[in-house]
Amino acid sequence: MEVAQRIKGLESAIFNEMEHYKKQVEARGVKVINLGVGSPDRPPAPHIIAALHRAIDNPVNYRYPLEGLPALHQALARWYRRRFGVELDPEHEVLVLMGSQDGLAHIALAYINPGDVALVPDPGYPIYAFSILLAGGEIYAMPLLAENNFLPDLASIPGEVARRARLMWLNYPNNPVAVSANREFFERVVDFARHYGILVCHDAAYAELAYDGFKPMSFLEVPGAKEVGVEFYSLSKTYNMAGCRIGFAVGNRHVLAALARIKSNIDYGVFRAVQEAGIAALEGPQDCVEETARTYQGRRDVLVDGLARYGWHIPKPNASMFVWAPLPAGYTSSRQFALELLERAGVLVIPGLAFGAMGEGYVRIALVQEEELLAEAVERIGRAFSFR
Repeated sequence: MEVAQRIKGLESAIFNEMEHYKKQVEARGVKVINLGVGSPDRPPAPHIIAALHRAIDNPVNYRYPLEGLPALHQALARWYRRRFGVELDPEHEVLVLMGSQDGLAHIALAYINPGDVALVPDPGYPIYAFSILLAGGEIYAMPLLAENNFLPDLASIPGEVARRARLMWLNYPNNPVAVSANREFFERVVDFARHYGILVCHDAAYAELAYDGFKPMSFLEVPGAKEVGVEFYSLSKTYNMAGCRIGFAVGNRHVLAALARIKSNIDYGVFRAVQEAGIAALEGPQDCVEETARTYQGRRDVLVDGLARYGWHIPKPNASMFVWAPLPAGYTSSRQFALELLERAGVLVIPGLAFGAMGEGYVRIALVQEEELLAEAVERIGRAFSFR
């Protein structure tokens, strides 16, 4: 049986390859320090787990949920007002998702016809491109370059491409490049999208993992943003609820209605017990959010400062749970360098090429281990390589 054409480009070849080589290294008795997959390694705060326990004991919560709980919609609207100063209509401008990836994967089905163009960052989180391919659309890559602060250069997009474009993906703080966008950039995006009639989809999953006093902004803070776009937010990173699968799309009510229509034909909503835990997360004590950000900042410093002592100098990100590390001098292939790191130091990172052609020359390092293990990873790398 031959698979459909649409899935032939969906293989995560480099991710699978790294996992394959990891198993080979582990078979030799090496304990690999995995800094590859960006999955939070800590549990939610106790008050969130307690709310989940209570909700699990309620037999009513085992029915089909169908829609998000009104109380959850209201809790997120209040959170957005407190955090960003953004006003949301809880009934029409909030949509509950099975993690933000649920919305990231399905929004293109509502807005991309076969042959339509979508503007996709390169490098970028793979689901952005995959969602367009599944909908039969064409991808126009927006290069994210260091000389442009890893922001897409909207002025360089040809007019004929922009006129055909239906959707634009953005993600700040960014995965994998670990940088943030400012108000001026988002204002240009709103003007560009309004001029060409493009839907802006902004992924804000890492908005609360910020360091050194920095506070990332919401795309929806910019006047007019709600007219042209939506924002995807997740409780996975902010509250360490990745396995719970709960997130949101917020913003333009017409776009959310279209996405809800797609989802109503695909799933039956988020488990009500998880929604109750989400309410506890958004409405409860927020010191856990600050503590999580401090934890990642400490990990960042251990890794970046430690590698600098051995001669591998990497920019310090001000947000996200990743480090976007330029290859050391003498290396040009991100795949080759990542394989050497795994083989010689037992440290797994992801080649930048996994995130697009413009990711070549970098590796992505996820800050998903405690400081002690990160310090050990630094020492292993320092013993195995000479960067000076």
